[in-house]
Amino acid sequence: MILKYPFVTEKATMILEKEGKLQFLVRKEATKKGIARDIEAMFGKDVTSVRTMITMKGEKKAVVGFSDEKAGEEILSRLGIM
Repeated sequence: MILKYPFVTEKATMILEKEGKLQFLVRKEATKKGIARDIEAMFGKDVTSVRTMITMKGEKKAVVGFSDEKAGEEILSRLGIM
């Protein structure tokens, strides 16, 4: 399992509303292709972009874009977050 959990902050929520992108904390050895493959398999949504970065706490974060702009909100509602 590459994904740890969704990263939901005030800034992440603004990015979701403006751009339709979700943020996840992932394992450090995760690749962009692996992250996209896992999200598509778990949620059945087409991933168009994955950006990764290391946070100040040393954790790896992925910003994921979807072909459907409402996919991010749907995923968070499935998880019971929104």
